[in-house]
Amino acid sequence: MFLQDTLQPLTDTATSAVSALQASPDQELSLFDLLTKGGWVMIPLTILALLGLVIFFERYLTIRKAARDESQLTMQVRSSIKTGNLESAIAICKSSNTPLGRMLQKGLLRIGRPIKDIEGAIENIGRLEVSKLEKNLGILGVIAGIAPMLGFVGTIIGVITIFHDVSVKGVIEIGTISGGLYVKMISSATGLIIGIIAYILYNVLTAMVDKVVLKMETDSIEFIDLLEEPGR
Repeated sequence: MFLQDTLQPLTDTATSAVSALQASPDQELSLFDLLTKGGWVMIPLTILALLGLVIFFERYLTIRKAARDESQLTMQVRSSIKTGNLESAIAICKSSNTPLGRMLQKGLLRIGRPIKDIEGAIENIGRLEVSKLEKNLGILGVIAGIAPMLGFVGTIIGVITIFHDVSVKGVIEIGTISGGLYVKMISSATGLIIGIIAYILYNVLTAMVDKVVLKMETDSIEFIDLLEEPGR
């Protein structure tokens, strides 16, 4: 009986401790919970992220279409020119509805003029086509630069708020400061991630445009060489 009376308080204490642990499990924050704790800065960051994705996919599909193989087009145009059927060559270029087709069409319409005039007309159309391919790429580059800075601004505002609260209370609580800091740094991390992804996507699209430009320049040079062949 004495042993039972002695162990009973210990048993009750252990039971209470287990109950307390079960009642307050470790809180695990999901990614969505973390993002929602980033503050109002997360709203413009989300808008920038969505805008960047829309621009990337729209430009990617457009540039990929312009980068398709045009060997069939050049062969048909070359064949029509050699047979002297310029109207057919112009119709082929017009129906292709591609940057290269529009460049060759402009060159064909200038046949009969000096080669320099034909080259100038093709170059002018080429510059217009390149500007069309690069449309909105600058916005993607701006997102890559603004997003990290915007996230950092959110963190700075959060830190200012934390120290303002400390100054008002007059008490420094490590839990409050550390908890507030990790929440406010979410905006910096999000801004950096968005900026890095936007920078990568921007460079991917730029490389694709450069490849298309190189192909257009090569085909236009071959077209001029064809016009300069003897018998033309």
